[in-house]
Amino acid sequence: MVDEKSRILAWLSPLEPRERHRDIRAHRADEVGDWLLQTQEYRNLFDGSSEGVSDGSALFCCGGPGVGKTYIR
Repeated sequence: MVDEKSRILAWLSPLEPRERHRDIRAHRADEVGDWLLQTQEYRNLFDGSSEGVSDGSALFCCGGPGVGKTYIR
C-alpha cells in the first residue's frame, strides 16, 4: 500500500514540492515584499478591520510569470 501511495504521489507531482520550497526559501532576498506588508490595505485585511472582510479572508497576489510573486515573504 505504501509503495502504491508513493507511485501515485510521484505521478501527481514529479516536482518534489518540499525541495522546491526549500530552494525558494534559500534564494529569497531580505525585505522583498515588505512594502506590501506595510500598506494600510494589507494591515486592514490582516487584522480583519476592513469593511466586509471576514476572518477567512485571503490575499490573492497576481502577476505575470517571473515577476517575483514566489519570492515575496
